[in-house]
Amino acid sequence: MGFVSIHTPKLLASSSEGGSAVFRLDYEGQPVCLAQSPQLHKQMAICGDLRRVFVVGPVFRAEDSFTHRHLCEFVGLDAEMEIYKDYSEIMDLVDELFVFMFTELNEKCKKELEAVGKQYPFEPLKFLEKTLRLTFEEGTQMLKEAGVEVDPLGDLNTESERKLGQLVLEKYKTEFYILHRFPTAVRPFYTMPCADNPLYSNSFDVFIRGEEIMSGGQRVHVPEVLEKRARECGIDVKTISTYIYSFKYGAPPHGGFGVLGWSEW
Repeated sequence: MGFVSIHTPKLLASSSEGGSAVFRLDYEGQPVCLAQSPQLHKQMAICGDLRRVFVVGPVFRAEDSFTHRHLCEFVGLDAEMEIYKDYSEIMDLVDELFVFMFTELNEKCKKELEAVGKQYPFEPLKFLEKTLRLTFEEGTQMLKEAGVEVDPLGDLNTESERKLGQLVLEKYKTEFYILHRFPTAVRPFYTMPCADNPLYSNSFDVFIRGEEIMSGGQRVHVPEVLEKRARECGIDVKTISTYIYSFKYGAPPHGGFGVLGWSEW
């Protein structure tokens, strides 16, 4: 599909995602951290006219790894691409990519799946030929109708995500779906707000059996807006000056996604 494989730095001057889940250390008297994602550098690659890039490499998160869904280090798949019309193009790619993966696994890896099933019994994944898409507002409305109260401008907690997964399976007969237009307040600083309502953003999460496996969306490509958003999120703009500078000469609308650690799902 025209994507170029790139390799990005894993030792950064500032966190790539913001927040507290970052490993910090000292390097030659300067504070640095391990990359939470290749996000900033894959965007810089788009500014360099590569148009479509992907990264397969280590990701570091200073999270509680003693759960079945968290890892402090994993191998992630990230992709970034130019957008020609709107961020639905990214969701189209996710839809096509993962339906292809699920179908090929079922058709070409039957023996391997049977071997895994003997040690770890599992039910075949239920997914649709055309992946279901729900807006965040539609998802919270389904939860509300089921008696689960959630903040319409907040994020979903683990229990809410699992409950929504159950509701989606019952109503749409699928365990794989996309939830999009998340509240801007709960997304990273580089996420593009919706043009029709800045309280929401051009972003999405992807779920399997009620658990998030991927997040993505359209990025802010205007340097002045990036600086403003970074400051609002408590990020020292000086530490990401090279990243912001890469947009000074113009950048195409773009977006992408990051798939969480394979062993998480």
